[in-house]
Amino acid sequence: MHRNQFETELGRFLSESAENRIDGTDVHIFETPLIGVAAAGDPLFIKMKNPELVGERFLLPEEWLPGAKSVISVFFPFSETVRKSNRGSGKEIGFEWLYGRIEGQRFLEKTMLFLSRLLADAGISNVVPQCDPRYWDGVKEELYTSNWSERHVAFVAGLGTFGLSRGLITRRGMAGRFGSLISAEKWKPDERDYEEVYEYCSRCGACVKNCPSGSIALEGGKDHTLCRAFMEETKKTYSPRFGCGKCQVGVPCESRVPNRNNASEK
Repeated sequence: MHRNQFETELGRFLSESAENRIDGTDVHIFETPLIGVAAAGDPLFIKMKNPELVGERFLLPEEWLPGAKSVISVFFPFSETVRKSNRGSGKEIGFEWLYGRIEGQRFLEKTMLFLSRLLADAGISNVVPQCDPRYWDGVKEELYTSNWSERHVAFVAGLGTFGLSRGLITRRGMAGRFGSLISAEKWKPDERDYEEVYEYCSRCGACVKNCPSGSIALEGGKDHTLCRAFMEETKKTYSPRFGCGKCQVGVPCESRVPNRNNASEK
C-alpha cells in the first residue's frame, strides 16, 4: 500500500466519522493528522530501553511484530474549538478539552484499528501497540512508563521534539494525541530535522506558569507524581472525565513550533 493511499483513507475516516465530533454538535475533535515514519530497525528504538528515556520494559518493533519493517506514528491535533476551551488561568478545565481527552482517545484508538484493518486487507501484517493485549502502562503503579511510548516513537519518526512539560512539539504544536502502528511493509523513513531531544522547546516558561499543580519547572522539567495527583482530583468535579492539559494551550507551542530564537515569546 502506498503512503498516499494510507493518508487519504485516514483523512476520509476522520472527516466522515460522527465520532470525530463533540456529541450533539458539529465541532470536530481532531484536525487533519500528521504522519511520520521510522524504520523498525532505527537504532534510536534500542536507546529507548535506557532508564533515562523509556526504560527496559520498552518493547522493540520487532518484539511486537516479527518481521517489522516500518513504524507509522500519527499525531491527531485538537481542533481550535477544543484548544480554546481550555485556555486561561486557574484550575477550571474546558469541557471540550476533557471530551477530546476521553472520548477523543477512544476515537483515536478506533481510527488506528481502522488503519490496521486497511493494511491487513491489503495483506500487510501489522500491530497497533496501544490496542494490543500485551500493552502495559505503569501510570497506575506510579512508574510513569510503559512498554510502548507514543511520544518517544513520534520523536523517532521525525514528528517533533519534547517540551518542558514532556509533551511532544510537532509542526502542528503539542495540543493533541498520538497513535502508532507497526507494519511489515517497508516505507521510506522520514528525516528528522532535529538532533536534540528538546530542540523545538524555546524554554519560555509559559507551561510553567500555566500549570495549576506546580508540577513543571524550568530546571528539572516535569514532576509526573504532582501532575497525576492533580488530574485525579479533577475526577471529583468532572467525572467520568478527568484531565488537565493547561501546559498544552495558551503557550507558543500550542499549535506550532515556537520561535527558538526568542525565549521570551509568549
